Amino acid sequence: MDIVILAVVIAVVVLGALGGLIAGSRRKKQLPPPPPAAPDITAPPAEPHVGDEAETPREEPRRTIEEVDLPDGSAPVVVEEPPAEAPEIEIPEPTAGRLVRLRTRLSRSQNALGKGLLTLLSREHLDEDTWEEIEDTLLTADVGVRPTQELVERLRERVKVLGTRSPEELRTLLREELVTLVGRDMDRVVKTEPEDRKPGIVMVVGVNGTGKTTTTGKLARVLVADGQSVVLGAADTFRAAAADQLQTWGERVGAHTVRGPEGGDPASVAFDAVKEGKEMGANVVLIDTAGRLHTKTGLMDELGKVKRVVEKQAPVDEVLLVLDATTGQNGLVQARVFSEVVDITGIVLTKLDGTAKGGIVVAVQRELGVPVKLVGLGEGADDLAPFEPEAFVDALIGE
Repeated sequence: MDIVILAVVIAVVVLGALGGLIAGSRRKKQLPPPPPAAPDITAPPAEPHVGDEAETPREEPRRTIEEVDLPDGSAPVVVEEPPAEAPEIEIPEPTAGRLVRLRTRLSRSQNALGKGLLTLLSREHLDEDTWEEIEDTLLTADVGVRPTQELVERLRERVKVLGTRSPEELRTLLREELVTLVGRDMDRVVKTEPEDRKPGIVMVVGVNGTGKTTTTGKLARVLVADGQSVVLGAADTFRAAAADQLQTWGERVGAHTVRGPEGGDPASVAFDAVKEGKEMGANVVLIDTAGRLHTKTGLMDELGKVKRVVEKQAPVDEVLLVLDATTGQNGLVQARVFSEVVDITGIVLTKLDGTAKGGIVVAVQRELGVPVKLVGLGEGADDLAPFEPEAFVDALIGE
């Protein structure tokens, strides 16, 4: 019995020792490894520099936040923009003798008529065939049938009486007859200075493409050159940029432009232009009307309305019809229709330097019974000239 008890005790001791060994090994596995010892850290070498930075940086005094002056924010900094520059006012070329100065341009295109007539008249024998050639030359130049017949009859009679004809005699003869045909005694002054009031009122009419708005601007230069103050009325409200174009012309000579909204009532713009012209004490108000097609009856009626509305303030002193000299007989059709709507008092022929049909001067005057008062002889700003019959004929027949 004692032996059994001793064996049990030994077994218990052995089992307890084994259990302790197993638990000790498990605890050793769960413990973290001890931290490694901190290594000695040495400062890295300075980075290499080149150029001005090669030297070793030096410590500089630094200011604290209290020592720095900061904006207090009491008033914003205002940057003043330079004022917009006013357009430079041009001094137009004087109108006196302007057609004489532009004579070379006119003669370049018109010499065919004058030289052709002189060549035919210089033939030794003026038979019927020659006189027919003279008629054809005049008709080709758009002189018109009736004026051509009258001129040929007078030339025939004077050549027959003259007998022997020297070149100088023929030139003098032709010049006299052409001046008579063009009309020496017609009143070609543009009426801009009524005696009893200010301002004078001028309407400018014509179809699109004749240079109507440009002519209005050039006419403003003519009037300013003669010492008159001008207000422009941009009543062509249907053509895009027409008002801008007219205003640009006005600014170049210091003329004020009255305009309305695009597509607005032209009569209203014309009325306001005359009103402002009165208030400003201007000498002349120029009204640029819409470039209406002469085939549109309703639009032509509206042109008559513009004139009636303006005349509620003052009579219209001039109605100038602008015609393109290159259109020939079509220009006469335009002239006829416009004269039925408004009382045309004068004609402006543009592009007269670009056509050899100078006879349109005679034909349109006969058609309307009113004079050509101004002619356009180029694209320059001062190429609009008062019409002078003698200077015109001299350009036709040359030196």
